[in-house]
Amino acid sequence: MKILQSTLFLLLFIPLTEPAPPTLQDSRMTYDYGTDNFEETLFSQDFEDKYLDGKNIKEKETILPEEKSLQLQKDERVMLPPLKKENDEMPTCLLCVCLSGSVYCEEVDIDAVPPLPKESAYLYARFNKIKKLTARDFADIPNLRRLDFTGNLIEDIEDGTFSKLSLLEELTLAENQLLKLPVLPPKLTLFNAKYNKIKSRGIKANTFKKLNHLSFLYLDHNALESVPLNLPESLRVIHLQFNNITSITDDTFCKANDTRYIRDRIEEIRLEGNPIVLGKHPNSFICLKRLPVGSYF
Repeated sequence: MKILQSTLFLLLFIPLTEPAPPTLQDSRMTYDYGTDNFEETLFSQDFEDKYLDGKNIKEKETILPEEKSLQLQKDERVMLPPLKKENDEMPTCLLCVCLSGSVYCEEVDIDAVPPLPKESAYLYARFNKIKKLTARDFADIPNLRRLDFTGNLIEDIEDGTFSKLSLLEELTLAENQLLKLPVLPPKLTLFNAKYNKIKSRGIKANTFKKLNHLSFLYLDHNALESVPLNLPESLRVIHLQFNNITSITDDTFCKANDTRYIRDRIEEIRLEGNPIVLGKHPNSFICLKRLPVGSYF
């Protein structure tokens, strides 16, 4: 009986202690293997992502400075500093037009006289934003014969500005903001300062006295209260229209003490637009071949 019980116990215990089926073991191994592959795949993806991100970052870091440098280059190209007066004559001739002694700097928005070629004889700097003229502007340009600054914003001119320009013949300062006149060079034949704000006190008594070559004088459309003194004998045309001239004397154009004196060079005097009746001053024009243009009644 005991033997039968032992046999039955062995028969029941043996099946319970058998190893797991190969299929389960194989599937577990396959699962473990698959897990390893999955972890390796995740690791490789993570590595690639980090590597690529790092590479992209490096590429961005290497690209950004180039882009910044390009941007800086663009900014530097845009923000070039203005030409300095110390520069040689070439920049002026790029900004302006230089033709055999003539320099044309018209409507180029300059606010000062540019450095000129030393051989310059004619300067046309019309319609700019120049506010002041100084002696340094023409210190090394002795051959200048004509200056034209029409249509600027000139308010002040240093007295010595034209003192060394012994060959200067024509000076035009029309349409500016002048309140007074500077010392003028002796060989002027034409002086034009019309359309300014010049008053009689802004013209010294001897301003025109020694200008023995002056033929054309244009001071119309200013604020003069009287005709300038000591006008030279050489004058042919005098324009003083549209000022505030209220008086005139027998010595303004003629010589009160010399009834035989004839001023035969004068061809035209214009005084219209002034608050003066010329008919009240008949002796002021007895030396003239032609009566001034203006109101006589």
